[in-house]
Amino acid sequence: MSRNLSPREEKNVVVDVRLLEEENRRLKERLNSYSIIFERSLDAIVIFNKHGEFVDVNEAACKLFEMDKCELIGKKLSMFLELVPPDILMFQQSMLHKFGAFSDELLIKLANGKVKHIEFSMKKDAFNEYDLVIMRDISAHKALERERIMHEFLFKDVFNRAVDSIVIFDEFGRFIDVNPAFCMSLNLEKAKLLNLSFQQFIAKEDVDDFVRLLAELKEKGTAKGELSLVRLDGTVKMFELTTTSNVYSGFYMAIMRDVTDRKNMEIKLQKSEERFRAIFEQAHEAILIWDDYGYILNANRAASRTFELPLNLLVRKNLLDFLDHNDEKVKRIFAEFRKNGEIRDELTFHMPNGEDKQLEFTMKKGAIDGYHLTIFRNVTERRKIERELRESEQKFRSIFDHAMDGILLWGQGYRILDVNPIACEIFQAGKEQLLHRPITEFIPEKARKHFRKLIQQSERVGEAYAEVDFSNDGKQKIIEFALKKEIIPGVGMMMLRDITERKEMELQLRKSDTLNVVGELAAGIAHEIRNPMTALKGFIQLLQGSIKEDYSMYFNVIMSELKRIESIITEFLVLAKPQAIQYQQNDICKIMQDTIDLINVQAMMHSVQIIADFVPQLPPIYCEPNQLKQVFINILKNAIEVMPKGGDVTVRIRQSDDNHIRISITDQGCGIPQDKIKKLGEPFYTTKERGTGLGLMVSYKIIEEHQGKIDVESEVGVGTTFHITLPIKRVEKEDDHDEI
Repeated sequence: MSRNLSPREEKNVVVDVRLLEEENRRLKERLNSYSIIFERSLDAIVIFNKHGEFVDVNEAACKLFEMDKCELIGKKLSMFLELVPPDILMFQQSMLHKFGAFSDELLIKLANGKVKHIEFSMKKDAFNEYDLVIMRDISAHKALERERIMHEFLFKDVFNRAVDSIVIFDEFGRFIDVNPAFCMSLNLEKAKLLNLSFQQFIAKEDVDDFVRLLAELKEKGTAKGELSLVRLDGTVKMFELTTTSNVYSGFYMAIMRDVTDRKNMEIKLQKSEERFRAIFEQAHEAILIWDDYGYILNANRAASRTFELPLNLLVRKNLLDFLDHNDEKVKRIFAEFRKNGEIRDELTFHMPNGEDKQLEFTMKKGAIDGYHLTIFRNVTERRKIERELRESEQKFRSIFDHAMDGILLWGQGYRILDVNPIACEIFQAGKEQLLHRPITEFIPEKARKHFRKLIQQSERVGEAYAEVDFSNDGKQKIIEFALKKEIIPGVGMMMLRDITERKEMELQLRKSDTLNVVGELAAGIAHEIRNPMTALKGFIQLLQGSIKEDYSMYFNVIMSELKRIESIITEFLVLAKPQAIQYQQNDICKIMQDTIDLINVQAMMHSVQIIADFVPQLPPIYCEPNQLKQVFINILKNAIEVMPKGGDVTVRIRQSDDNHIRISITDQGCGIPQDKIKKLGEPFYTTKERGTGLGLMVSYKIIEEHQGKIDVESEVGVGTTFHITLPIKRVEKEDDHDEI
């Protein structure tokens, strides 16, 4: 049952209701104001629950995330934070839990793939258990900041890397900042330069120009000019500069290009042009400047003399007026000049006075202001002299190259300057090998001492002559040298002649003379000795029968010696007495085998075995069998006698080539020294203790008559080989036919 209110209480209730209605109205107005602020705020406002899900968002938040409100409600913030590293998210959450509020920046990636840079401020439990986040899109601001940083970085990079000098200075010319290029130009460190100003380096003559440049810079904001700066070491650097005001914190900037080298080059070019003008006027060579059509535009005084015309007439002429237009060489030269832009050659120019001149020239296309330059030299006389010298040289070269003797020219240090083919043959080297090398390098070592004495003699008396032994590998070679110290200044000449054959002929001539003397003596001696020898031999045989047995040994010795004397006389008679020789085709192997059979008994008595090594079916040779047997017997006997302790004698018969048979007889005796081999065959020269040398001499003569030759190879302590070479077919000489 309700209690009735008193009037006072009723009045109080009415007052409370009114107060409540008023409070409610005010709250609605405030809520409406908050709602308007919430919706109309330029910043995105988002309310999240404890799970990070969107509970409410304003219109700015929808624009920020580019989604409708209904789409955003219920979404989690984490789905937009995939670009944020986990450790950053953890750090931000820990800061929020610790302080209850936190501000920072984040990258969000929208559903459409767009990325935005946002600045946010978060309040934990702003509405009971709901979190409040206010977000602002700062992507454009960040882009501008990045661009500013990039521009600043690029400016610094360009400033530091620029090839040109860059200087930041104040209105008084004091250096605020300078780049490395400027430091390098003035050869000073940056720290020292920043305490200085332009005025301390400006050359005196440029001070007023710099003052005017600063005035123009303050008035117009930019100025250009040239400036010379004097470095501390006194050297001058010249710059072209462009200045700009208020580009860097209100200071001025100057971009300066070092033009010192260019200016110096311009000065040099100016001086060079002055020199060229002087050279052009004073040159001894003719110089013409002409255009594309050949018309002469300028000429010097030498050109006037060369082309036999006054200058005022010469410059009216065309260069082609002096040439034969139809000459193929002229056409070729000008075609090549147009193609390559330059040419060096010579042509015959026809002068107005009818004279022809041979001019050597150098043409350069566009050399002076686009016009062509030609320098001429009169080589008429020189070409005539060269032609005469060339003809003279050709004659000398022909004589030099075709001379029968070797000719060698030497220069400083006895180095070979030139050599003819005969000299190359003597030195057994090609011309390329000999040129520019010292002569002594090609002289056999054993002959160098003799050759140096020859050079010394040439130095003393101006010339020298000698015969030098060039023998090598057992082959005899003797060269005759004739030296002339100077045939022309600085050039010596050597004449060389191979006189080996001449020496051999002289040796053979001496042998022949000896043989003739022996032959003449033999005819008389043989008869003079044989007559008493017959009597002695007969009486000795008579006495032998009447003398007692005790003296028989003496008789044997006497008879043996008499037989030896008789054999020597017989050999003498072979030399002296002309014998009728009948050459016939014979089997050389059969002749040798008969000889071996004949001498085999003597060989066995000396423990010597004769080994026959014949190639079967050798062609027959024209020979006198008995004479060849005599040769073989002499050589085989010698082989047996040089082996007192026994051994082998090898006889080989081969066909050495299509026209010759070679017989080689090799023993195992003591051998013959090389210096004695060449004396074999001389009368009375022998290596045996009791020999006469006549046996080998007769053998050499018989082989020579058979148109063959005997060669001897020997090695001391090893043995000796006699090589007998005989022709298969005999060539009849005119003397042989005359005798027939």
